[in-house]
Parts: sequence; C-alpha cells; structure tokens
Amino acid sequence: MTVLAARARRQQLVPFAALSASYFAHIGFFNPYLSLWLKDLGLSLFTISLLTSLQALTRLFAPYAWGALSDRTGERIQLLRFGATCALVLSLGLFWRGSTLWLALVLLLMFTNTSAMMPMSEAAMAHLVSHGGAFDARQYGRVRLWGSVGFFLMVLLAGSWFEYFGMAHFPLWTVLTLLGVTVCVWRLPNLKEEVQAHALHLPLGPVMRQPVVRWFFASLFFHVLSHISVYAFFSLYLDSLGYSKTMIGFFWGVAVVAEVVWFYTQSRWLPLMSLQGWLLLAASLTVLRMGLTATSAAVLPVLMLAQLLHAITFAAHHTACIALLSKHFPGRLRGRGQALYTVVGYGIPGILGGLAGGLLSEKYGLGSVFMVSVVTSLVATALAFKVWKSAR
Repeated sequence: MTVLAARARRQQLVPFAALSASYFAHIGFFNPYLSLWLKDLGLSLFTISLLTSLQALTRLFAPYAWGALSDRTGERIQLLRFGATCALVLSLGLFWRGSTLWLALVLLLMFTNTSAMMPMSEAAMAHLVSHGGAFDARQYGRVRLWGSVGFFLMVLLAGSWFEYFGMAHFPLWTVLTLLGVTVCVWRLPNLKEEVQAHALHLPLGPVMRQPVVRWFFASLFFHVLSHISVYAFFSLYLDSLGYSKTMIGFFWGVAVVAEVVWFYTQSRWLPLMSLQGWLLLAASLTVLRMGLTATSAAVLPVLMLAQLLHAITFAAHHTACIALLSKHFPGRLRGRGQALYTVVGYGIPGILGGLAGGLLSEKYGLGSVFMVSVVTSLVATALAFKVWKSAR
C-alpha cells in the first residue's frame, strides 16, 4: 500500500472513530443509569429487569435482519443513517410519562434501531482495518478506543449531573446523545460494497459446521452471560451498598480507562498469544472478577481491581472475537457474522441474564446475581479451552 493510499484510508477511519465516540457516549449514560431512572419512576426490580432486557430482546432479531439486508444491498452506511434517525425520533416518546406498556414499546422500537448500529458499523469498517486479508489490531484499536473515551467521559458527567439534579432529565440526555450519534452517522463516507450476484446467497452452514466456530459461539454465550450482571445490575448493586451516583459513575469509568489503555496498546500484547489463548485468559479472569465483585464490592481497592480486570475480560475478549469473526466470516458473510456475534453474545444472554437476575435479586439480593456469574464464567472458561484446543 502506498503512503497516499494509507493516508486516505486513515482519513476514512476518522468518521468511524467519531461515530464510535458518540455511540458509546450514548451508551455510557444510558445503560448505567437506565435502571436508576426506572427505579426513580417507582418500578419494581423485576419490572426494571424486564424493561432493561428489551435491549437484549431486540438483539435476537434486529442485528441479523439489518446485517442480512446490508450484505444483500451493500448499503451499510445508508441503513445506519436510517436506523439512527429513527431512533432519535422514537426517543422523544420517553418524555411522555405513560404506562409501563408505553415505555416498553418506546424502548423496544428504539433498541430495534440502535442494537445493530455497531455490528453494521464494524462490518462497514472491516475492510479499512484489514490489509491483505489480515486483521490490523493496531488500527482497529485506535478507532475503537474513541468509543471507550466517549463512554468514560459521559458516564462520569452523567453521574455527577444525576447526583446533583436527580434523574428527571434522563429523557433529555437520551435525545441529545442520539442526536450526536445521528450527526456522526450522516458524516460517514458513503462506502457501498459491490453486490455480486453469486454472493447474495452465500450460506452460513459450512462455516457454522466447523467445530472451532461452534465452540467459539458457545464460549461467547457464557462469557457475555457472565457479564450481564455488570451490564444490568452493577449500578443497582452499588446503589444498594450505599455508593453515590458520582461514585457509581467513577467505578464505571475505571473499567473504561482500562479499556482505553488496552485498545491503545493492544497491538503490543496480542502477538504474545493466539487469539484463542486470549479468549481463554479473558474467561479465566472473569471468574476472578465476578468473585471479587460478589464478595468484596464494599472494599474500595478490591472493587477497583475487579473493574480494572475489564481490560482483559471485555476489551481483549472483544478484540479477539472481532478478529476471529473477520477470519471466519469474510467478505459478503461479514454482516451476518457480526450479527450472529450480537445475537449469540448479547441478545440471548441479555434476556436470560436480565430476567433471571431480576428474579434472583428480588429473592436473594443483588449480590446473588454476581455469585451466579462466577458459575457461568467457569463454564465459559471450559468452553474457551475447547476453542483453544480445536484451533490447535
């Protein structure tokens, strides 16, 4: 690749970095504080778990539907623009304090449009961070870290805001952050992939029948299921232990700083092990992280350590997964491969973890959710070992 071509490619990646920053800034306030807003509305823990699980519900169908459509048409950027604009309009419905059913409908439709944004964005960006068919971890990390920066800044800012002003402004924050996402999506280069007739019906079956791919998705399922306790219940858990909203935001921020450091330096560390080895290490450390959170979250240094492990349990795991998807689902399979990653990794586990966690927390307390995560992360570790062994 010539110097001019490399420079042009880097310039094309800048809007993707901006989208990553704006999207995860939205997630950085929405996901940690949605449960606290719903609690402020007077809803029960189980109702809160149902509503927060709607995001995972949409990940069962929306990413694959959007991904298949983008594979068929090649219009990933146009579809991203449509979805972001629809989500922005739908978020206005949060201002109306209707019934729980109305709130569920608004969230369901909004999540349907946002849940596939990152899979489609990463599918559109994939050829820009690959050289000669090889995944460039350094370039990918430099784009993805801006998402972590956006999340970090927003989770701290939102925590301080809600601590001082209360949760009443949550709908306004939703609209403003989705407006930022929409602006960034419309600034993306309109990259359209050439549609080839023979590629329209490329089957997934031969790929999914490979043992290493099947073990990969099984380990992914249990690995993310172990993290649902953090994604759905961490804020409520810390709130129940007496932490302020500012401190809750701080501990979310600690995890994201660890993410940023990993994404910025990952090209230095990834070659030390195979991608499958990183999956195994991430799953093993998840056992430790969930155990520390379940038993010692009231001890500040221990909770700090648990959140710092996010660098491996999430960030290293995510990069390894994206690289393996790029390897096993190349070209016109890319959109569906990314969609399957979202469905298997974040859709089904999100629903099961959210609903089961709601029932467990009402009966046994929020700490019990993290104890169960220790068990599921042990299963993830065993399955990650199978991935590592199959790859060898």
